[in-house]
Amino acid sequence: MRSAILMTILALSLTVWSFSASAQRVQDGSYSTIAYINDDGRVQNSNYGTIGYIQKDGRVQNASYSTIGHIRDDGRVQDANYSTIGYIQKDGRVQNSSYSTIGYIQGDGRVQNSNYSTIGYVKGVPMRWAALYFFFKFF
Repeated sequence: MRSAILMTILALSLTVWSFSASAQRVQDGSYSTIAYINDDGRVQNSNYGTIGYIQKDGRVQNASYSTIGHIRDDGRVQDANYSTIGYIQKDGRVQNSSYSTIGYIQGDGRVQNSNYSTIGYVKGVPMRWAALYFFFKFF
C-alpha cells in the first residue's frame, strides 16, 4: 500500500515536471502567473486552457485555429488581413504601426511599457512571442 502511494506521488511529480519543462511562465508585474507559452507555440491561460497558437511559419491563431495575425521574420506584426500593426525590433523595442515605441522586452525577461515601468516577466519565452502576448493582444 505504502509503495503504491509513493509510486503514485512519483508519477504525478514526473508528470508535473515534464509539463513545466515545456511550458514557460508569463507573469504580470506582481509575479502572478497569467499564462504559459509552450516550446511548440501553444499559448495557455493560467488554468492551462489553450487560448492560441504561434506557428513556426509566423501565423498567430486563436484557440479554434483561426488566423488572427502574423509575425514576419523581420519583426513586422500584422493582423489577420496582413495590415501592419507594429514592429518588434531585435533590441527588444516594440513599436506600433507609426514606429512609436510602446514597450520593451528586456534581455533579463522584464517586460516594460513605454515609460520603462515593468508590466510583466517572461523567462525562456522568445522575445517576439512575449511581445505578441503583452503588446498586440492576440491572446
